[in-house]
Amino acid sequence: MPLLLHFESENVSHFLLLLVLSSNFSLLSDCEKLHLTTHISHKNIHSSLPIPSDSDPISCIYVGGDNIITTTKGKMNLNFNETLYSSVTKFNDTRNTVCFTAPVRTVSDGVWVGGVNGRSPMKSFLPMFELQVLVIYVFSQICYFMFKPLALPLFVSQMVAGLLLGSFPNIDLLKTHMTTLFPYGTQDVISTISSLGYVFFIFVNGVQMDFTLITRTGKMPWAIAVIGLLTPLIIGHASLFILTTEIPTGFGGGYKDIYVALVTNSITMFAVIATLLNELQIQNSELGRLALSTSLVMDILSTTTITIIVILVTSTGLYMTSINLLAIFTMAILIPLACRPTMFWIIRHTPEGRPVRSVYIHLIIILVLVLGWCSTKIGQDFTLGAFILGLSVPEGPPLGSALVKKLHFFGYWFLLPIFVTTSAMRVDLFINHQKDQEHLVTIIVCIVLFTFLVKIMACFLPSIYFNMPMKDALSLSLILSSKGVVEVGLYCILFDGGIISAKTYTILIIWIMIIGSIMQLSVKFLYDPSRKYAGYQRRNIMSLKAYSELKIVACIHKPHHISPITNMLDLCCPTSQNPITVDVLHLVELVGRALPIFIPHGLYKQNSIGFQKSYSDDVILAFDIFEHEYGDVAKVHTYTVISPSNLMYEDVCHVALDKVASITFLPFHQRWSSDGNIESDDKNLRALNNKVLEISPCSVGILVSRAFNNRIRESSSIRLAIIFIGGNDDREGLCLAKRAIKNPMTHLVVYHLVFESKYYNHDEENLDDTAALREFENGIKNVTYQEIISNDGPQTASFLRDIVDEHDYFIVGRRHEINSPQTEGLSDWSEFPELGAIGDFLASRDFKTSASVLVVQQQLSKGQTQNGGWLI
Repeated sequence: MPLLLHFESENVSHFLLLLVLSSNFSLLSDCEKLHLTTHISHKNIHSSLPIPSDSDPISCIYVGGDNIITTTKGKMNLNFNETLYSSVTKFNDTRNTVCFTAPVRTVSDGVWVGGVNGRSPMKSFLPMFELQVLVIYVFSQICYFMFKPLALPLFVSQMVAGLLLGSFPNIDLLKTHMTTLFPYGTQDVISTISSLGYVFFIFVNGVQMDFTLITRTGKMPWAIAVIGLLTPLIIGHASLFILTTEIPTGFGGGYKDIYVALVTNSITMFAVIATLLNELQIQNSELGRLALSTSLVMDILSTTTITIIVILVTSTGLYMTSINLLAIFTMAILIPLACRPTMFWIIRHTPEGRPVRSVYIHLIIILVLVLGWCSTKIGQDFTLGAFILGLSVPEGPPLGSALVKKLHFFGYWFLLPIFVTTSAMRVDLFINHQKDQEHLVTIIVCIVLFTFLVKIMACFLPSIYFNMPMKDALSLSLILSSKGVVEVGLYCILFDGGIISAKTYTILIIWIMIIGSIMQLSVKFLYDPSRKYAGYQRRNIMSLKAYSELKIVACIHKPHHISPITNMLDLCCPTSQNPITVDVLHLVELVGRALPIFIPHGLYKQNSIGFQKSYSDDVILAFDIFEHEYGDVAKVHTYTVISPSNLMYEDVCHVALDKVASITFLPFHQRWSSDGNIESDDKNLRALNNKVLEISPCSVGILVSRAFNNRIRESSSIRLAIIFIGGNDDREGLCLAKRAIKNPMTHLVVYHLVFESKYYNHDEENLDDTAALREFENGIKNVTYQEIISNDGPQTASFLRDIVDEHDYFIVGRRHEINSPQTEGLSDWSEFPELGAIGDFLASRDFKTSASVLVVQQQLSKGQTQNGGWLI
């Protein structure tokens, strides 16, 4: 007699997973067959399950829903749409019955095993699971490379792969192979395992969210968030009174589908927006920052609203509703109160610069799963507890960044793609519609389109009210209306719970694919963050009037950049007639958080954001000392910029534009040791320098420092040289040198490299060079002018070798004429094109010198474009 066992949990696929992972399940070891009733809640898939040869075919009848189960001799075909097994019943039960052999065949006996009792790979779960994962990844990558020219998001490619795999069983040629690859029951297991990826994805996004930003968000994000959320909900509900008049009498459960379509298309999820902005590479732009702030407010409001609605709908009676609301409130309060102090304790006990102990990371991951289980006990989704815990984790290093690194590969790159693909596999494009169901499909499509348009207008109009340019306002509206992985998971949860039907699930998943495909392309077409850096105003040193203030942006990455930058500022010689204003940016890579942060610092003040130790203490102190040494002639403003390394150029260029700077100083990406050898090489810093050179709204100076952290004093004699060949960049360097020689302790030598030829071209460019040099030729006390004949690159190289040890600083222009004979041949051996031919030669590792080099590029000439700036 088969064992009678009742399994009461609603999420019964966890039970199946337990069976699969244990090949010797003690309770079932004596059972020849298990007969499990199927209360269906997963995707409609035609699957086959062998019937034991010693049994008669089972008569399977299911009443209600869209589920059809038919039997044939030795085979049973199932079309199901609910979670797998919820009870084990007797063999002669009249309800839907499925045969299940115990113990489960987890591993196989090998490829060559045959016979009746042999465990072949295709009849054992683990090899089958590995093969399914392999097939999913292969199809996902094929779709990704096919759609790569269209720049579609990665999750759309994964959904297309799932749509194809889910449709194959309906093709006669592939039906047998697909039922062999995805037999009955295995998809529930793979969905359960991959759903851990979705849980970790939600948790990591909670970690990366700076919840305290809500209290610091301005009026504009709050206004857009509230109006953008409430307007489609209110107007959508009003429109239902019109649309529902077309629904036939007795329509019943279709109302749930309609309300789900309305509510889920009105909300905005922070994780979706952050992922989209990251793929567009605009999270550091003004638009990206506004979108992140607005979506953060929308996400919190949306999550709160949905949680309350779920409790009101699912709870039976006022008493249970009150209990569940109290449980949610208690969880939302207790988790931060208990966990956040503990995590700060972990941070305090982690030595600076050392990683967090693995045991703490593993305990937090276990806590994610425990709190997820607690969420299910109060009628909520598994992800709610994980999300609240994620919000409780202090974002950024060391703990937040350690958790993100630990879970990013396993959760985001391994499990989450499987989850997205299997979710799309549950879509049934071949489902048959009855007449009343056609009304449901029509109404849901209308609701989805109508809500989408209303939400765009609800976000667009407030943006226009706050004086955003029209293209930027439309781009923001499209971004906030985007859908992604979070909505996919939400629809899966609703489908598994029987709240929405297979038809509604199919429509909503396909809608996510459509939105995901067009949004990224639309925003790329409408919004170009670099266009605002092209303006009418000249921002360079050469265009400054006499006795005017020089505005500088100085960038610091590492502590060893502080001294070279302050030396460069000393060289600029601030005086009462020629004061300087310096905006110092301490650039810190964004790790363990989603929101880029721009922190202005006051002198003598610690970071107000609440880090356990300010990243910028040393920077603030150094430039505080610099400002006090010069008094009123030098003003310094210090900022910390925490952003992705590949987008830091946005912050640098934005500050240069906003502060109307004339030049930006950037440190070179290589560092030399005291013996003249290269000590470190920062590829990210080099990429930043190249990007700033491309789009900077002002002049740029790249400082190649070999001064070994010795601060220049006013009493120190400085030997400065400028290599002048001609062109805008050389003239810009000459203007900077004019300021340096106001310090009587600075001795400048101007080396003018000229080409000896009777055919020398006296065009307008050369006339400008002559005019710029005339002041130095006339003789100044601490200036020496030398004219050097150089007919080719080798002569120039030989001359530079002779003088390289005679000076402390060199100022050179980055760009010269393409056919300049003085640099001919030097570019062929150039290692760093961003330094130009002369700068690259002087920065060569072959020179064992202490001389530093400043490579200057004058503000790029750009066409006139409209400046569409706006403030958050």
